Amino acid sequence: MSWYRPSDIGFAVRSRLAGMGLGARLFVRLLMLFGPAFRRFGLIRDQIHFLGNYSLAIIAVSGLFVGFVFGLQGYYTLQRYGSSEALGLLVTLTLVRELGPVVTALLFAGRAGTSLTAEIGLMKAGEQISVMEMMAVDPVQRVLAPRFWAGVIVMPLLAAVFSATGIIGGWVVGVLMIGVDSGSFWSQIQGGVDVWKDVGNGLIKSVVFGFTVTFVALLQGFEAQATPEGVSKATTRTVVMASLAVLGLDFILTAMMFSL
Repeated sequence: MSWYRPSDIGFAVRSRLAGMGLGARLFVRLLMLFGPAFRRFGLIRDQIHFLGNYSLAIIAVSGLFVGFVFGLQGYYTLQRYGSSEALGLLVTLTLVRELGPVVTALLFAGRAGTSLTAEIGLMKAGEQISVMEMMAVDPVQRVLAPRFWAGVIVMPLLAAVFSATGIIGGWVVGVLMIGVDSGSFWSQIQGGVDVWKDVGNGLIKSVVFGFTVTFVALLQGFEAQATPEGVSKATTRTVVMASLAVLGLDFILTAMMFSL
């Protein structure tokens, strides 16, 4: 049996604390670069197109099929209690409050987050980051900040697309396939969904997830070892860490929102 020496444990703890400190300093610096980043909005606009437009197809298709499934499951569940007319309200609240922000963040981490990590990691492996520093160009301001704020902007928009296509999918299954009254479907949504409590809470979640997923992706790329193996490990860490962070934050935010 092999035993760890106290020096090994101390080194591991110190390295982990150093990594947490580096991440905290980088996050604060990205927040402070809000003004300088938006003064060069063209960089953010290009990243919005890269992150949002290329993720739009998978978000929309996923939302549509999630709406299909909830339309079927919700109808057969509500039918037991004679409340099948509330199908639209069930689908909408489930998507807007919970599944829209969460599933969008998970898909965003797998599609755009890995792209950000790989891009930053390859720039580091190709010594482009070092060249910027030698030319007195701040890589955090020039490379990381536009991508960070673009991810924060894109996430709520993608979550809205996911929820909208999911509601359409629920309408297709419930109204066109099963035969639920279309007027009841939409009137239940209009009367039961609160803009501030339901849509507003979902918006807050999507913004928080945008900060979290984008920052994790950029941090992992910025800290990746400058080797192909290091970049591949960083992309894997991005998906794992971002997904766990989204699920944990979702529980915390949901508990806080329902307690208010």
